[in-house]
Amino acid sequence: MKSQTPIRLLLVDDHFIVRMGLAGSLNQEDDIEVIAEASNGTEAVAAYLKHQPDVTLMDGRLPDFHGVEATMKIRSSNPKAPIILLSIDETEEDIHRALAAGVRSYLPKSIERDELLLAIRTVHAGGTYFPAGIAQRISERSKRISLSDRELEVLRQIVLGQANKQIAETLGIAEITVKVHVSHILEKLGVPDRTRASTLAIERGIVK
Repeated sequence: MKSQTPIRLLLVDDHFIVRMGLAGSLNQEDDIEVIAEASNGTEAVAAYLKHQPDVTLMDGRLPDFHGVEATMKIRSSNPKAPIILLSIDETEEDIHRALAAGVRSYLPKSIERDELLLAIRTVHAGGTYFPAGIAQRISERSKRISLSDRELEVLRQIVLGQANKQIAETLGIAEITVKVHVSHILEKLGVPDRTRASTLAIERGIVK
């Protein structure tokens, strides 16, 4: 799977020590060259536009905006940009949002070096790469019924502990409408009550 010419890599992480360690390790490979680094989303987008790397290794949590948002900005200029998201967030919804943004690989930060190299080479070759645990979450998420935008708004208020009347006032809708939304939310999540809905929403990353 090794490329004859080095894979030009953009490395994005807000921690200098992490970037230094990754760059040092990746540059040991004959077929990978870290050509640019960025410490936040703004720098990542600018570095991508300037260097046009073959692959971007993007941290999930950045100081200014999330790696998913940086991915969307980069892909707005080049929809085919190969991006790997490296993140400590591994919930179904975190992964789903990244996939929707167009990442070609989603890796936990606990990933071993050999698997990271495999992901980089696979993505550069035009493929996608998801470790077994991530692939399982993708499969589980694909079987679930998605909540509507309004249902998500109501669910966020439920997690905050608001009663139906408070939710209605916050969102500017009728209380009976809130009750209908709550009923749909419980049905779609497969839970018996609001407490479990709140817990599940946080567990799956639906609500932060």
